[in-house]
Amino acid sequence: MLAIRGAISVPANTREDILEAAGALLGDMQRANALAPSELVAVLFTLTPDLDAAFPAEAARNLGWNAAGLMCMQEVAVPGAPPKVLRVMMLVERPRLAAPVHVYRGDARQLRPDLAGE
Repeated sequence: MLAIRGAISVPANTREDILEAAGALLGDMQRANALAPSELVAVLFTLTPDLDAAFPAEAARNLGWNAAGLMCMQEVAVPGAPPKVLRVMMLVERPRLAAPVHVYRGDARQLRPDLAGE
């Protein structure tokens, strides 16, 4: 089993912005790792406390990810943490033949600059 991580900043606490950001991040993660939906075991989503207008799991269902378990949770409200961030951890059933490609977009790049790339 493999864990693939990602995060993205969300412009505003609206249903549209949360679903658009989630869909973009999931699509980027899927492409970067050449994932087939059948490889997904579970996808965990967390949102900072200032994002509560939608469940990002809806974006995964819109991509056809209907077999994986999806769970949405709220992040711990740590003082000074970046606001309006959506995080994802995908659990993938795949041999560890290649290192996973983690995807960090927008202001969320500051969370893991070592993994965010250029």
